[in-house]
Amino acid sequence: MSECIQLSFAVCRIGIYTCFRALCCKGPPPPRPEYDLVCIGLSGSGKTSLLSQLCSESAENIVSTTGFSIKAVPFQNAILNVKELGGADNIRKYWSRYYQGSQGVIFVLDSASSEDDLETARNELHSALQHPQLCTLPFLILANHQDKPAARSVQEIKKYFELEPLARGKRWILKPCSLDDMEAVKDSFSLLINLLEERDFEPSRM
Repeated sequence: MSECIQLSFAVCRIGIYTCFRALCCKGPPPPRPEYDLVCIGLSGSGKTSLLSQLCSESAENIVSTTGFSIKAVPFQNAILNVKELGGADNIRKYWSRYYQGSQGVIFVLDSASSEDDLETARNELHSALQHPQLCTLPFLILANHQDKPAARSVQEIKKYFELEPLARGKRWILKPCSLDDMEAVKDSFSLLINLLEERDFEPSRM
């Protein structure tokens, strides 16, 4: 009988030790990877509002970015350091000065904009897709303002922007979005993070 008591006590001690190790000796979680992204698009496309919402910032008093701003956007499996560039006419010509070091691109367009603005956005996206510092990077293209009556569908934008022939062979995602559905926006960013992670595991180019 005493042997059974000793055995039970030993098992109990092992159980207590295991629980103690699990509760007190567990190391900190591994750090989340960080990626540096550039966010571009015309003024009024909604870049600042989308990023502010992703950072849980107040939607009040949001002002369009005139130069550039940087936000650390947290996700469960990564942190995105997003450099947002102003989209005014006199600023867009300087965008390329801020491309260096980027690991991915976010392009936001107003899907309910005028034909002239949509044409300008098309030209800017084509320029970015072909720029030497961006052409090999993953692109997330957000067709914003889908909640507006005049919003064009993703299929219309894909055709108008000639994305299939232009971006063939590149890693890009085109998604509809609006401030009314931030969960969909987060899902779009999660797809971009997947592309960034895949890029991390690619063999180094010599």
